Amino acid sequence: MSDQSKTFEASMNRLEEIVRQLEDGSVPLSDALALFREGTGLVSNCTALLDQAELEIVKLAKGPDGSITEVPFAHEDAE
Repeated sequence: MSDQSKTFEASMNRLEEIVRQLEDGSVPLSDALALFREGTGLVSNCTALLDQAELEIVKLAKGPDGSITEVPFAHEDAE
C-alpha cells in the first residue's frame, strides 16, 4: 500500500512502529535508513491529510441577523 493511500490513523500507527524500532537501536544502519525514508513519506502523507481536513472544516457562527451561517475555518494564530 502506498503512503498516499493509507489513512491518517494507519500512517500514524506505522510511524509509531518505526519510531519504536529506531529507538530500540538494534536495527542495522541500512535498515534504519530505509525506515527513516519510509517515515518521512508517512509524515508527508499525514501532513497532506491534515491540510485537506483543515480545508473542509467550517465553523458555525451567527450572522448579523442572528441566523447560523458557515464561515471558513481560520487559524487561531491568524488573528
